[in-house]
Amino acid sequence: MSRNLLVRVAFAVPAIAVAVAVLWLGGWVLATALAVLGVLGTREIYDLARREGIEPLENLGLPAAAAVPLATFWVKGYADWEPVLYVAALWLLALLVMAMARGPARRPLTAVAVTVFGTLYASALLAFTIAIRHGPHSDAHPRGSVALVLLPLVVTWVCDTCAMAAGTLIGGPKLAPVLSPRKTWAGAVGGLVGGLIAALVYGPLVLDRVALQLGVVQLATVGVVVAVAAQVGDVAESLFKREAGVKDSSALIPGHGGVLDRLDSLYFVLPATAGLLRLFGIA
Repeated sequence: MSRNLLVRVAFAVPAIAVAVAVLWLGGWVLATALAVLGVLGTREIYDLARREGIEPLENLGLPAAAAVPLATFWVKGYADWEPVLYVAALWLLALLVMAMARGPARRPLTAVAVTVFGTLYASALLAFTIAIRHGPHSDAHPRGSVALVLLPLVVTWVCDTCAMAAGTLIGGPKLAPVLSPRKTWAGAVGGLVGGLIAALVYGPLVLDRVALQLGVVQLATVGVVVAVAAQVGDVAESLFKREAGVKDSSALIPGHGGVLDRLDSLYFVLPATAGLLRLFGIA
C-alpha cells in the first residue's frame, strides 16, 4: 500500500465517523459544520480565481458563505424567508458598492460574479443537507432522517468506488479527456451500476428498518440520478482546476486535496436528492 493511500485512509476513517456524528446531532451543529465547509470551499474558489487575475470581494463573500447554511436551518425552524431575502439583497448591494469603490480597472463585473458564484456553489448547494436531514418527518422519525441523509452519501461513495474500479480494470475511451483525463466511459457505466445497486440495497437494508420506505422505482431513480449527478459534479469541478492550471483545489486535506476536491460530487448530488425526496413527499 502506497504512502499516499495510507494517508488518505488515515484521514478518511475518522472523518467519516465525525460526519456521521454531525448528521446524527443535526440542528445547529450540522448547520455550523456546513458553514465551516462552505467558507473553506468558497475560499478555494476565490484562490482559483486569483490565479486568473480575478480579485473576489472576499471580505463579503466568506461571511455570506458562513451565513447561508445557518440561515437555511433558521428558516426551517421559523418558516419565514422574508428576512433572509432582505439580508441577501443588502449583501448584493454591498458587493456592488465595494466593487464601485475599487473602480473599473479591477474587473468589477467579473469580481462580483465570482464572489456570488463561490458562495452559491461551495456553500448554498451544501445547505441542501439541512433540507434532507430536517424534512417534515424529522421530528417523528429522527433515526429515519439520519438514514435518509446518509442515502446520497453512501450511493455517491459506492458510485465513486465502482467507477474507479471499472475504469482501472477495463479502461477504454476517455469520458472527458480534456477536463479529467483519467475518467473513462467504462468507469462511468461502472459507477452508474454501482450507484443503482447501492440504492436498491440501502432501501430494504436501512430505510425499511427506520420506518421510511421507498419503493423499488423510487430507489432506482435515486440511485441513477445520484450516480449521474456525482460524476457530472466531479468533472465540473475539474473544469475550474484546469482553467487555473492546478491538480488540486488546495492542499488542506492530507492525501485528498482541498474541500472542493472532496465535496465536488456532493454539490450536485445533494440538491438533486433533496428535489427527488420532496417529489416523493418525504423531505
